[in-house]
Amino acid sequence: MTVTRIEEPVADAAAPPETSDRQPDVKPKNNRAWLLVLPVVVSVAFTAVIPLMTVVNFSVQDIFSPSDRIFVGLEWFRSVSRDPEVRSAFLRTLMFSAQVLLVEIPLGVAIAVSMPRRGVWVSAALVVVALPLLIPWNVVGTIWQIFARADIGLGGWTVNNVLGVDFNYTLDSTDAWITVLVMDVWHWTPLVALLAYAGLRSIPDPYFQAAQIDGASGWATFRHIQLPRLRGVLTIAILLRFMDSFMIYTEPFVVTGGGPGNATSFLSILLSKIAVGQFDLGPAGAFSLLYFLIVQIVSYVFFTVLTRSGR
Repeated sequence: MTVTRIEEPVADAAAPPETSDRQPDVKPKNNRAWLLVLPVVVSVAFTAVIPLMTVVNFSVQDIFSPSDRIFVGLEWFRSVSRDPEVRSAFLRTLMFSAQVLLVEIPLGVAIAVSMPRRGVWVSAALVVVALPLLIPWNVVGTIWQIFARADIGLGGWTVNNVLGVDFNYTLDSTDAWITVLVMDVWHWTPLVALLAYAGLRSIPDPYFQAAQIDGASGWATFRHIQLPRLRGVLTIAILLRFMDSFMIYTEPFVVTGGGPGNATSFLSILLSKIAVGQFDLGPAGAFSLLYFLIVQIVSYVFFTVLTRSGR
């Protein structure tokens, strides 16, 4: 006689006890929220993607008329990259950006360190420092075009008659370069100063009190307390100033028109000359893409180096 043994299932000890009031962890999805993102997508498409694809289309074609064009492939890219005028403008723009960074970053930090941290003068200092940033780019060019004139400008007249230096930015290439550089420093150093000042204001007061108790000098306080806290904002300032100086167009065009000769003819001015002056859409499209690629690569290198050094 065989006896079949039926065992009751044993509950797993590791399994958590079920409770009757446990709610399923499922949240309903509301796809209507994508409607809030749709205007941004449409805006980016019309302001960035579609114009960029149009430039790409022009850069691989030789356009004779709206209905007459032929495909040329990478011919315009090879032509632009081998053009000595483009290479000279690239070196000129790179040199200008390097000089802008070497002057504006230390000067902006020095202004930020010397600004008051508390009291009634804080607001007044911020307003005075920020004034050049409120002036439009074309107005800045007009101001310096008149101010630096050797015959009627206050700055040019002072340099010629008071300092005794022969200065004329309309005829001398060095004077034109100095005028554009000083104009950019005057216009954009306040941005560096305000960013650095924001970083300095984020430092707690006990750090400065401890440095004062230890008898630390001003330079030691700046080096060991203020400068480490400024690395983040200085990274942003360097990137912004490089990109803007490398793409500068309006100010030097209004002041010097790229001259005398090609002394202040940067990449942006040369690109405008090819696209608007000569109406060569194919070379201009290839030039634009190469210009865009250079800015992206150098900005990435700057960002990588600065963030790694900050670690």
